[in-house]
Amino acid sequence: MFIQQVISGLATGCLYALTALGLVLIYKTTDVVNFAQGEMAMFCTFVAFSLLSLHTPFWLALAGALAVAALLGVFLEKAFIRPLAKASLLNVLIMTIALMMVINGLAGWIWGFEPHNFPTAVSGQPVKIGQLVITLPDVLNLVVTCVIMVIFYAVFKYSLVGIAMRAVAENRLAARLMGVKVNRVLSTTWAVGAMLGGIAGVFIAPVTFLDINMMSEVIIKAFTAAVLGGFNSLPGAVLGGLSLGVLENLVAGYISTEMKGSFAFALIVAVLCVRPTGILGTVERKKV
Repeated sequence: MFIQQVISGLATGCLYALTALGLVLIYKTTDVVNFAQGEMAMFCTFVAFSLLSLHTPFWLALAGALAVAALLGVFLEKAFIRPLAKASLLNVLIMTIALMMVINGLAGWIWGFEPHNFPTAVSGQPVKIGQLVITLPDVLNLVVTCVIMVIFYAVFKYSLVGIAMRAVAENRLAARLMGVKVNRVLSTTWAVGAMLGGIAGVFIAPVTFLDINMMSEVIIKAFTAAVLGGFNSLPGAVLGGLSLGVLENLVAGYISTEMKGSFAFALIVAVLCVRPTGILGTVERKKV
């Protein structure tokens, strides 16, 4: 059923969108392509798992994990990214790849390398609307993502922190001259990006099992979503994630399930050939 495929794809696309939003936010504000985004999300999910193992209520465990994610983001930015402020983009890129490997190994050392069952936030009978059947986890994904997007938009558009982020993303030097504490904004950006990834990780884990490589495929989909929507466009990241989730489901449902895994790579190639800036992305021109 077409509508069934679309709804299920949107629920999956919400998780892609959250991960991609963290990627694009960090890139747009700091000019860093963060390859460690997936591992940061995985680490946050393991923290939530540890709290849940202590019989902590789900939403309290999520809050605790997000607090750790924020601290992790700030620590990585201050300790490893900020010292490379004057380094080449290639050096920064290599640093994020190194951080990805270190966090992956650290998580395996702490929690082990075997997969774990991660409890879902909701359980019960699926919602039925005519012939349409929507599982409760899918409903939760849609609701949580919508709430986060509304909060994120309001904060980014109207709060002092959001205005400062936009100013730094537009022109870091001008923002500094206007009194914006740029270093604090950069740390905050990494904290928010880590939290967005952490939320996605916590809702992905019940579906894929929790292990140190759980985000490997998701981060590829997040990069695809960012490229599709535009790597310098926050709305584009959301649009790209939702679109990718739906398109993947339609390909699996109407063409071949075997093509679903490679579809993201094919889409990246197609977008880069036809419209390198993505759907909502723009060409950045920097004056020197």
